[in-house]
Amino acid sequence: MAESKRRGEDAGDERLDDDATVDGVADDDATDADEPVSRGGTATRKRARADSTEGRKTRKDTERIGLFARIARFFREVVAELRKVIWPTRKELLTYTAVVVTFVAVVLAIVAGLDYGFAKAVLWVFGNPS
Repeated sequence: MAESKRRGEDAGDERLDDDATVDGVADDDATDADEPVSRGGTATRKRARADSTEGRKTRKDTERIGLFARIARFFREVVAELRKVIWPTRKELLTYTAVVVTFVAVVLAIVAGLDYGFAKAVLWVFGNPS
């Protein structure tokens, strides 16, 4: 009995019915082009065109900003972004610095050891010229 209920074997299975619905919506409604993207449909061309033209500005709409005004705006935006930064405390800064210095020292020791070992191996293989 359980073997006859495998997917695709039972012709009378309700899920394979021609009049099946998806989330309570009939098949002909499920393929509607105006269905929102969040429900699995596709975006309509009207919406895509409206969104793309709303945010677009032409050069006639915006005035030409001078060089010094652009530089001043850049520095104002830099200061505004730096105010948003969560700065580490002195203790955190010292901890992070110690971790980085320790890591760099360990990697330096590994690379120096490998370099020394490979140099000795090459001299042993090819002979010492002196």
